[in-house]
Amino acid sequence: MEHLLDNVVWAAVTGTQAGLAERRGRAARYRPDVSPFAAVPAEPDEQDWADLATLAGPAGDVVITGVPRTPPAGWEIRGGADGVQLEGSALDVQPDSDAVLLGAADVPEMLDLVARTRPGPFEPDTYRMGTYLGIRHDDALVAMAGERIRPPGWSEISAVCTDPAHRGRGLATRLIRAVGAVIRERGEVPFLHAAGSNTTAIRLYEHMGFTLRRRVQFTALRSPAGVAAEPRPRHEVA
Repeated sequence: MEHLLDNVVWAAVTGTQAGLAERRGRAARYRPDVSPFAAVPAEPDEQDWADLATLAGPAGDVVITGVPRTPPAGWEIRGGADGVQLEGSALDVQPDSDAVLLGAADVPEMLDLVARTRPGPFEPDTYRMGTYLGIRHDDALVAMAGERIRPPGWSEISAVCTDPAHRGRGLATRLIRAVGAVIRERGEVPFLHAAGSNTTAIRLYEHMGFTLRRRVQFTALRSPAGVAAEPRPRHEVA
């Protein structure tokens, strides 16, 4: 039986985070202003890929994660990366009194920090995916971490980044533990993804209590240019 984390985006966008997603048939994706991640079933057929193409729109970009899935003709593979998925049931969590809750008013600073540190995809409404915590220095946001993909019972710690001028102070470790405390308080289990080549980060995560669950593949895809786009509903801003 497939584990929830084996097709983690599918489990999240068809479950806990359905309100942040769009779905057509058996294909689903987060809204583009939230995240580029999309999903099809573990064994997709041609209709599943056609439905995903409609959600993506003509020449639309999406990211698939999990086991490699080869799209049919017309799709373009734009890039890919080997990654690891680590689960944190043994993570030593700890709230942090210096960590502040980040929200809509902080998005410009969050986007600026992400642009300078490149922790991974982060869109204007990514903060809606879960709790985001930050640490400020002289009122400037210098480090943050938060929740991204959230299948039932689990929550991914993501967007872990620190301004280069403030690295070496353990801020990322503190924020991972603090976000982990939020997740654990809800009775859920933290997990995360990392680039397989980032051995330094993986060693840090393992030292904190994360364990390797499986290796994964991240694949950036572009849908066929001739596909008909599906009108997107307008979403209220909370």
